[in-house]
Amino acid sequence: MTDIETVSSGHVVIGVDNHKHVHVAAVMDSIGGILATLTITTDTAGFRQLLEWATGFGKIIAFGIEGTGSYGAALTSFVRRHGHKVIEVSRPDRRLRRLNGKSDTLDAENAAGSVLVHATEDLRRETAKKTQKMVVRNCAALRPRGLTTPGDANRHVLRSIAKRWIALND
Repeated sequence: MTDIETVSSGHVVIGVDNHKHVHVAAVMDSIGGILATLTITTDTAGFRQLLEWATGFGKIIAFGIEGTGSYGAALTSFVRRHGHKVIEVSRPDRRLRRLNGKSDTLDAENAAGSVLVHATEDLRRETAKKTQKMVVRNCAALRPRGLTTPGDANRHVLRSIAKRWIALND
């Protein structure tokens, strides 16, 4: 996974839930707050409208787009041609969507959140081989070097959550 630059105030990420005839977008600030949502058509005019709308909220860090190879392919190409980073995000779990109800707006918000909350491929590969207790103990032993990079912040948060989990479950 490519690194995302350090996110600060005035920076936003855009999540897009795409469909054949319309795309639904959500803009999220650097701390996970949804600022607004927008529904656009799936043509060049809609894509331009999305970019103009999104840039009004601050510096765009990246777009999180579902299905960059299908209904999102044209939007992905357009956004990249205009100099923005695109991260393909996973579609929501269908079982959870059935339980919680279907919402294109919520899917767009989740796509934006996926851009902010990410782990490196190495970390995912390493933790996939371990039991829950092993992962928690490893996270509790993490030593953040500071809070100047997203990796440092991830280590700090993982350590704090793991220590709390241990306190509640041991």
